[in-house]
Amino acid sequence: MSKVLHVIAFDIPYPPNYGGAIDVFYRISALSEHGIKIILHCFEYNRSKSDVLEKMCYKVFYYKRNTSIISHFSILPYTVISRKNIELISNLTKDNYPIMFEGVMSCYYLNNKLLANRFKIYREANIEHDYYFELFKAGNSIKNKIYYLIESVKFRFYEKELKNSNLILAISKKDQIYYSSKFPSLNVDFIPCFHSNKAVTISCNQSDFILYHGNLSVPENEKSARYLCENVFSKLPYRCIVAGMNPTLLLQNTCDKFSNIELISNPDNEKLSQFVQNAQVHILITFQSTGLKIKLLNTLFEGRHIIVNDKMLVGSGLDSLCHIANTPSEQIELCENLMHLPFNFEDIQKRNTLLIPDFSNEFLAEKISGYLN
Repeated sequence: MSKVLHVIAFDIPYPPNYGGAIDVFYRISALSEHGIKIILHCFEYNRSKSDVLEKMCYKVFYYKRNTSIISHFSILPYTVISRKNIELISNLTKDNYPIMFEGVMSCYYLNNKLLANRFKIYREANIEHDYYFELFKAGNSIKNKIYYLIESVKFRFYEKELKNSNLILAISKKDQIYYSSKFPSLNVDFIPCFHSNKAVTISCNQSDFILYHGNLSVPENEKSARYLCENVFSKLPYRCIVAGMNPTLLLQNTCDKFSNIELISNPDNEKLSQFVQNAQVHILITFQSTGLKIKLLNTLFEGRHIIVNDKMLVGSGLDSLCHIANTPSEQIELCENLMHLPFNFEDIQKRNTLLIPDFSNEFLAEKISGYLN
């Protein structure tokens, strides 16, 4: 008999063009290929209904978020209470199949008595109170900083509700340790991000540019990009590209100050993949060690030399595949060295050995399937 799994997504996970959507989309794709029928529940607010999802899944339901101002005055995090929807709980109670809650923001019904006897999986995206506190520190707008700080406090109190799950799938080894300590009675497993790669596809050729990429509308990524432009890229004699979704005016102005820096706004997936595959050096830094960065995994499958700081690697187990530099002078020196260093067949074999199978979608889907028996 086929296995069936409810998946509650915080957004419509198509197109998979930012971290959270990438993880959800390629997970349900891999589980579907593994023979699991997916009943997908997703919230519709900035994205359109998707024929791709409806072909992939057994059933797809769409719900409206309650984004009224009143939602902000709840003791629950706004991103949680705004996903309260009576149609969702009605659809979940029509059968007895297991349920996967994608991120804390999809967990409004995790402690609902109607679901008390169901097998419930919490798929972690971040330790949300830490993540929102880091957004508070990185934000430029006073209004946004206040919102992030309030949400951080609310998430810290709301986190106890995760005890109502039967299984937690942590996104990093660091977070696995955290949740195992926080909820010692629960089973907590490490399941890294799902992604678009079926194999390591790195080219041994060399090129003449350095790349930073990410969702540039996220305060943390904008902060990282501006740091690199001002402290690293502007000190190098090479072409440097910053690419990603919805760059802010502040970032655009920063890039415009330096003749060797090019900003690529909103490249489609194919174009971004070309940049990732063709760059000679990738530099991926972060100022917050939350979650496992999907862009790091993608770059390890597709890209050549990768420079990271310590916080980018925390809990990933991928340290041996990257060059680590934590200061501008270290990052500049590594860029200088790696721009002249070919990426050879032995380097590709090392990536293959450490990424396959442990970080392959097929292997991870098989692990999740085992929990559904």
